[in-house]
Amino acid sequence: MTPLTFRQLFALGFLACVGGMAFVVFYIQHHLGLEPCPMCVFQRVAMVATALVLLAGAIHAPRGSGRWVYAGLATLSAGAGVGIAARHVWLQSLPPDQVPACGPTLEYLMDMLPFTEVVRTILRGDGNCAVIDWSFLGLSLPGWALVAFTGLALLALAAPLAARKES
Repeated sequence: MTPLTFRQLFALGFLACVGGMAFVVFYIQHHLGLEPCPMCVFQRVAMVATALVLLAGAIHAPRGSGRWVYAGLATLSAGAGVGIAARHVWLQSLPPDQVPACGPTLEYLMDMLPFTEVVRTILRGDGNCAVIDWSFLGLSLPGWALVAFTGLALLALAAPLAARKES
């Protein structure tokens, strides 16, 4: 069996992002009726950013150090997702008496505060983010997002190494 090329690995990562987004939007949000909390929205933004970098890398299929540039950008966006998802998992693991109070909606925050303050407020998390509405195999949705972002970061870092073997 021949190893996958850089382009194939990045395309595979892009398809994984699309599949994950389709699952949360069409099944979790629309079918089950679960609205995303603010931290979930930020995780979706990180997933879309990762998908766009992976798609650009797959289309461009760079050579040499260009592969590492795309790998770095994809790892950076997936790493942001890892950080947000890890914080979300931590919030969900807090005892009920230590969970921060529920805050205003994301729309309200966007209307009332500067963007940087909105980001700071959301990343602190609130009681809405500590609720576990859905889980599979003992992991909540942010837990699965943490696994997915970690896998995407590893895939992005492995792609230039695999491409070196194809040259």
